[in-house]
Amino acid sequence: MNKIEKDKQEMIYGIRPLIEAVDAGKEIEKVLIQKGLRSDGFKELMSTLKELSIPVQFVPREKLNRLSKKNHQGIIAFVSPVTFFRIEDVLPMVFEKGEDPFFLILDRLTDVRNFGAILRTAEASGVHAVIIPTRNTAQLNSGTVKSSAGAIYKIPICRSENLKVSINYLKGSGVKICAATEKAEKSIYQTELSGPIAIIMGSEDEGVSPEYLKQADEMFAIPMYGEIGSLNVSVASGVVLYETVRQKIIAG
Repeated sequence: MNKIEKDKQEMIYGIRPLIEAVDAGKEIEKVLIQKGLRSDGFKELMSTLKELSIPVQFVPREKLNRLSKKNHQGIIAFVSPVTFFRIEDVLPMVFEKGEDPFFLILDRLTDVRNFGAILRTAEASGVHAVIIPTRNTAQLNSGTVKSSAGAIYKIPICRSENLKVSINYLKGSGVKICAATEKAEKSIYQTELSGPIAIIMGSEDEGVSPEYLKQADEMFAIPMYGEIGSLNVSVASGVVLYETVRQKIIAG
């Protein structure tokens, strides 16, 4: 995150202000805590963060000092620009509306502009919710907001403490899990994508994690006919989401 983006994202400093912010309903994206910190209220804070599944990262004091010149007291929390949802709450609402669930799972996506662009395409293509892990994922900051063209405020973003558990929940609810991977032998155009579905797109560098590929009901690849071996993940997501839309339209 560059300095301009950092300055545009609201931050909270110190244990007591953070506890008060959480109690007041502030949505916290993640918390950076100085390694070895054990000041008054630390146990209370950690209990609160764990209860609310707020991501915590222990870092050297030098990193906190680089992020802010203020008296951070060993703690910096980033306030999220959006309210996070739970997939366990979103899925029943989709079924109640009589619609086939259409979800996008992003595995370890790290680039904020890719993230924003994908959110924009997901909202435009009718995705009901985007599911991300609580850790190892791109920040929701001004870069994400700008590249999403406002879509970040229009599509539910579900944060999952354990993607494996969330995928199993979807499978148990009758949602087909499909993973996009270069390792697949079958093309996306040979894959049935209509009906209740959740699509997994992987990280920019490593693709979908092997453990999630094992959970997938189907895997598919996007055909590549040029010399370049892969697409940017936001472009690939657009291809996949709109092939899914095309099939849903044909299926009626």
